[in-house]
Order: sequence, then structure tokens, then C-alpha cells
Amino acid sequence: MPARKTAAPKTKGPKSDRPHMPGYGISESRKGILPWSWAKERLEQNRNYWISTIRPDGRPHAMPVWGVWHKDQLFFSTAITSTKSCNLQANPNCTATIESATEAVIVEGVAKVVSGKAILAPVWKAYKQKYDWSIDGEKLFAITPTTVFAFIETAEQFGTAATRWRF
Repeated sequence: MPARKTAAPKTKGPKSDRPHMPGYGISESRKGILPWSWAKERLEQNRNYWISTIRPDGRPHAMPVWGVWHKDQLFFSTAITSTKSCNLQANPNCTATIESATEAVIVEGVAKVVSGKAILAPVWKAYKQKYDWSIDGEKLFAITPTTVFAFIETAEQFGTAATRWRF
């Protein structure tokens, strides 16, 4: 009896489409849409990330942090008493962006404190390699994305490269 062929497993990942931006000339075609690998590469290679949180009174708060993109999450450290930490503990919804606005990647998601050697050991190692700074044993925040946006800020590419991924 011949071996039964099975379908290759579907790869899990975000679904891409166009962001809803009336009046900005965003293409309705999928031609030129950015691949997830493009955004992931920038998230992995970025040095400083801007974290935006919401204060209890509704005012925004943005601060730069060091971080590591690992397994489709952004891990970063901050003092548990910092404003961003207090904000995230009260309201875990947040935004993280990379430094570049010319090749922008914006992560909208939910942050939570993560602990445990099994989960964090590869993140600690990557953090040490990236920044030459050890955070071994520290708890970290992890932002799990719900939506990621990316743009290439040139007149020729903005309308065709604008991409949104939904997780």
C-alpha cells in the first residue's frame, strides 16, 4: 500500500492586509504589500524601542527602552516602580515602535510581566549579546501583538508598501 501523502502543516503567523487610512492614497491592491519577514527583521535588529502607555487619568506616556524581539513578542525590562510599569499593570494595552520613521514598524498589543527561566533564558542571552548588559534572572515585560503596522516613508512607496498584520 502506498504511503499516504499528508498536507504540509499551515504556518502560523499574522495575516496581512492594508491599513484603513482614508485620504492617504493607500493602494487597495495586495501588490507591494510587505512580507512579515520585513517587519520582523526590523523588530529584531532595532536597538531602542519607544513604549507608549496610558496613565490612569488617560494621559499618554512614551519612553524609550532596550528590548529583544523573540518569538513574535517584544521583551523589555523596566523598574517595577517606573511610570510605564505602573501604567501597564493598570492597563496592559500599549504601543511599541522602532526608532526609524522612514521604515516604520508599529506594534499594538498587550503587555504582561513574564518570569521563569524556561521562557526567559533565550531572551536574557539575546539581550546580553545585543547590549552587552546582563539581565539574567530579571522579570521582563512581554508585549504580545494584536496588530502591527509598517510603512516605507517615500513618495514612491508609501501607498503601496503600507501594511497591517493582524495576529
